[in-house]
Amino acid sequence: MNLESAVDIVAPTSVAALAATLDYDAAPAEREALPPLWHWIFFRPTVRQSLIAADGHPQKGGFLPDLGLPRRMWAGGRLRFPAPVIVGERITRESRVLKTSEKQGRTGRLGFVTVGHRIACGGTLAIEEEHDIVYREAGTPASAPTAAPADQAWHRTLIPEETLLFRYSALTFNAHRIHYDTPYVTQTEGHPGLVVHGPLIATLLMDLLRRRLPDATVREFSFKALRPCFAGNPLHLCGQPSADGKSIELWSKDHEGWLGMTARAMLD
Repeated sequence: MNLESAVDIVAPTSVAALAATLDYDAAPAEREALPPLWHWIFFRPTVRQSLIAADGHPQKGGFLPDLGLPRRMWAGGRLRFPAPVIVGERITRESRVLKTSEKQGRTGRLGFVTVGHRIACGGTLAIEEEHDIVYREAGTPASAPTAAPADQAWHRTLIPEETLLFRYSALTFNAHRIHYDTPYVTQTEGHPGLVVHGPLIATLLMDLLRRRLPDATVREFSFKALRPCFAGNPLHLCGQPSADGKSIELWSKDHEGWLGMTARAMLD
């Protein structure tokens, strides 16, 4: 299996930039814990410009396999947080391709890759993550939509403008053109507008939990992307705590009421 190692620093300036992007007045200070999922702005893919593919992604065939399918997007993931990541500390990551598979779906040929990450902070394992990536054929139509639940205890609405997508792309060094290039995303990919990043929506769902339960400790988090959300349309972030308060069901829905992402957080 492919193996890749990386080292980074949880730079306070990067943490402050993400806090501003998520509309906070202040960011976690040096020596404080990094909020869950904020680690996605680190270990940026610093691939040489000459190795960038036409869609803005790094060319396939290196660490990630080339399945012969041109479109590639986040599909979901599962994370455990055994220890905190500390702002200002050195972090390391070991990544492996855990499995690959292909199938013929209703929308055409699909490929699936699962990557496992182990992230340590100060020599202590802090995050275990499995990241699912889906590969699709060009021009693949969207799957049939699912109606989002009608009732929720928590609700927040925001409009992901182009500036929000730009700032998150910059923070993650993500050059995928579906997030900033309107002619490309509409004419080549066939979407009606700029696509909101899957990890950004997952981060916003976790942020809803953080705003509602600021003292909660998240032990596990899982999420699954079901349908794209597009810039300029209202994005609804919803949550429903369990009766015992130990788990939170989270989901996003678009301006038409269709389910975009589902997630579950397990609390200590």
